Amino acid sequence: MTWRNIDPLSLDETIDEGKEEKDVEKRRASVWEHQELAQIPIKVLRGHTDAVTGCHFCFDDTKVLTSSQDKTATLWWTAAQAGLLTSCSVSEDGKYVVSSSDLENAICLTSADTGERLFHIKDHHKSTITRCRFDPQSQHVASVSEDRTIKLWDLVSTQTTLSINSTHTNVISNCCFTANGRYLCTASWDKTLQLWDVQTGTFRSHGGLTLSKGHDGSVSSCTFSVDGSVLVSGAYDRTVAVWNMETLCKTLELKGHADWVTDVAISADKKWVASASKDTTVRLWNIEHSEEIPAVIETRKAQGMGYHILQCEECGKAFSISRLENSDLVTKCVFCRLKTETRSRLQPPPLLSSVLPIEDRNQIPSSTTSSVV
Repeated sequence: MTWRNIDPLSLDETIDEGKEEKDVEKRRASVWEHQELAQIPIKVLRGHTDAVTGCHFCFDDTKVLTSSQDKTATLWWTAAQAGLLTSCSVSEDGKYVVSSSDLENAICLTSADTGERLFHIKDHHKSTITRCRFDPQSQHVASVSEDRTIKLWDLVSTQTTLSINSTHTNVISNCCFTANGRYLCTASWDKTLQLWDVQTGTFRSHGGLTLSKGHDGSVSSCTFSVDGSVLVSGAYDRTVAVWNMETLCKTLELKGHADWVTDVAISADKKWVASASKDTTVRLWNIEHSEEIPAVIETRKAQGMGYHILQCEECGKAFSISRLENSDLVTKCVFCRLKTETRSRLQPPPLLSSVLPIEDRNQIPSSTTSSVV
């Protein structure tokens, strides 16, 4: 099936008349229309691509169930949610759906079984929510916004348990969790990604870890591999970046799209990366043998294959150490270690008279002169 690429932000794009216009109307899902000239109020539900054969009110008349010759049955909400829906996510256990609305900067939690609205939280952020996502344990909802904040909402307590004023300098466009739910990655229009340990909260004193120099344009999407060892990101510079989470370095850059990359995914076996683009194409990249590509080999050499990256426990910045060193012993970057050594050298030694036993104090040599350099 051929789908026409329509930019919803475009003001001058027109739709060709004829069959293409009919096709566009057919596939436009859940569009509400009010017939102004009708004698009674009418709303039109569009979405089926063939004859609709049946309709039925259900769930206390809050929904309409329809069947069609297009081989689908559709459940329609009769009360449309105000504002644009900017994002949605389904919980891992399949019980809940969360969506974000542009009008009230709100998130809405809905039962996936009944369609019942469980919670509607207005003004969850101060600006448009760009992405909301369940954690893998289906216990929290993470949301990011144009206001550059990150929030975690708890399904049990129904409270916001974590609010982060990030160090991103522009809109946060997307977020994703590792499979164990410990790390949250945020993507931003400031061309960077940041990693947050939301379980231990180490970012509270040092902030998140920043992944930079991966893209030349705003980062639009991000996703982790199942084991958390690989991060994939897509951007408005039309490229896809593959990151090694052990070294926190970009290992591969995938080029080929003719327009910005809107979303990315990685297979469970880490052999394939999928990327969706505004150029109307989806590309599948086989990265199974990417380590054998000469450019990748050179990049790994430049980054130092004998090193891995740690986060300094004092300043929070990333630093590298040799794999031969014990990372349990080296917990600070060289600058913080130097500061510690300098402070210990500058601290005056204790008086010998306060350390030696009383019987030995008489043996301490005395001097009547001193010099200061």
